[in-house]
Amino acid sequence: MYSTTLCFLVKEQEILLGMKKTGFGQGKYNGFGGKIKTNETVLEGAVRELEEESGVQVEKEQLEDVGFIDFIFPANPELRHDVHIFLAHTWQGQPVETEEMKPQWFSISEIPYHKMWQDDIHWLPKVLAGNKINGKVVFADNNEDVLTVEII
Repeated sequence: MYSTTLCFLVKEQEILLGMKKTGFGQGKYNGFGGKIKTNETVLEGAVRELEEESGVQVEKEQLEDVGFIDFIFPANPELRHDVHIFLAHTWQGQPVETEEMKPQWFSISEIPYHKMWQDDIHWLPKVLAGNKINGKVVFADNNEDVLTVEII
């Protein structure tokens, strides 16, 4: 198991999502994040990943810790990871397309959940409504479909 970060930029009634261009989750919209390196804290990893994937710079103090989810893939245990979820309402710079992600702003009322991981619709609205979450998601053998979602 490994630890990752996921950060969403939010301004007024809009959210920045990135279309994943390569690797795990390719073809899906998501927030910006990735694996935490062994020599960095969760916040340092979130700051680094956000800049690498979107070109946007954020200070650790600008990140709001809004949740934690354990993602379990029974058919592929090596994919299991936990995710530390953050929101940022202030940042420096403008989002740019990178090798890994193509950023796009969406109205919060029109988030394209049908083009995202299946579990997102179960927890992202809660986070955007101001709730902190803790959860567990179990995926089916195809590593795409969700078997169970527990969000508290």
